[in-house]
Amino acid sequence: MLPLDGMTVVALEQAVAAPFATRQLADLGARVIKVERPGVGDFARGYDETVNGLASHFVWLNRSKESLTLNLKEDGAKGVLHRLIERADVFVQNLAPGAAERLGLGADELRREHPRLIHCSISGYGGGGPYAQKKAYDLLVQCEAGLVSITGTPETPSKVGISIADIAAGMYAYSGILSALLRRERAGEGAVLEVSMLEALGEWMGFPAYFAGYGDKEPQRSGASHAAIAPYGPFECGDGGVIFLGIQNEREWESFCEVVLGQPALARDERFATNSERVANRDVLHREIEAIFEGLSSEEAIERLETAKIANARMRTVRDFLDHPQLEARNRWREVGSPAGPLRALIPPVSMRGVESAMKPIPDVGEHTDAILEELGLDAGTVADLRDRGAV
Repeated sequence: MLPLDGMTVVALEQAVAAPFATRQLADLGARVIKVERPGVGDFARGYDETVNGLASHFVWLNRSKESLTLNLKEDGAKGVLHRLIERADVFVQNLAPGAAERLGLGADELRREHPRLIHCSISGYGGGGPYAQKKAYDLLVQCEAGLVSITGTPETPSKVGISIADIAAGMYAYSGILSALLRRERAGEGAVLEVSMLEALGEWMGFPAYFAGYGDKEPQRSGASHAAIAPYGPFECGDGGVIFLGIQNEREWESFCEVVLGQPALARDERFATNSERVANRDVLHREIEAIFEGLSSEEAIERLETAKIANARMRTVRDFLDHPQLEARNRWREVGSPAGPLRALIPPVSMRGVESAMKPIPDVGEHTDAILEELGLDAGTVADLRDRGAV
C-alpha cells in the first residue's frame, strides 16, 4: 500500500510550482486529476520538444497523473469540475491571482460546501499586499527575493540555473498538504493553504538574510566559491580537470596543508591562521593552492583529498550526472510510460522501506477525459453535447 492510496487530488495547475507539488503526491499513491485546457493543455507542454517530442519540464512534473480537459468558460465544464471536487480530498490551483475566485473555486466558497476539503493555492506573492496582482515568473521572484544579487561572479549577477522559486513553492505546498491531511485524520476538518513563491524562496534565503540584516554589508557574490569560507570552491588541476573542495574547520585546514599540499607550515601562516583571515586573503590563498594543483592530475588531487578526509567533488556536467555511478549502484533509475514511449526517470529522493513509488505514465492531453466523465455518471449524449460546445 502506498501512503496516499485512496486520496484524490484535483489540480487546476500549470507550469512548475503546482505540478511539482502534485506529482509528488501522485508518486505516493494519490490519484491526481490534472485539469487542462482542451487541445493545448498545460502551456508547459509547449516549452520545448526535447524529450522525444515532449517538453522536458512537462515530463519531469506530470507522471502518474490523469489528464482531464475542461474549458472553464463553459458552464457545463464548471459543473463537471464541481462534481469532481465533491469527491476530492485536495484541491490545488495556481491560476492567475483572483481567477479561482471568479470561477467559483475560491477557498471560502469550496470549504463552505466541503468542510473536509484541503484547498491549496500557490501564487507569486500571496493573496494580499501591493504585489498580489503582480505577474510572477521564477527569475523575477529570484530578483525580488534578493537571490540574484548574491548569485554569480563579483562582476555579473546571475539567476540560479533551475526554477528554484517554483520548486521551493512546490515543496512547501506538498509538505503543507501532507500536514493538512494528517491534521484532518486527527481532527476531521479540512484546511486552507496558501503558498507564495516569494515567501517560500525567502525561507531558503535565511543565511544571507541574517547576514545582511545584522551585519554591516550585503553578502558578496563569489562565483562558485563560498562567500564566507575559504578554501571552499573550484580549483583547476594540471590535466585541466576542475575539482571542488571545502574546508570546514581548523583541523581540516591543517590536514589539507600537510597531506594534500605537502606544506604543513602553511597552516600556521598568519595570513591563513583562521577562516576569517583565509577569506580576507582568498586571492593569495588560491594562488598558493593552485601552484600545487598545477602539478597534479584531478585523480591525484582527489586521492590526496580523500586520504586527508577533505570533502571534495568533481565538476560534472548534467550528462555526467545522468551516468553517476552512485545513482547506478543504488538502483535509482526507473522507466515511465509516456505518449512518446518509455522514458528514464529518477525515483523520488525519499526512500520508504517496502514501498515502491507509483511512477505511472505521463498523460497525453485529455487522455482520461472520457473515463472520468463516465465515472461521474455522464451519459454518452451529455458527453457529446459537452464536446459540441467545446466544454471538454
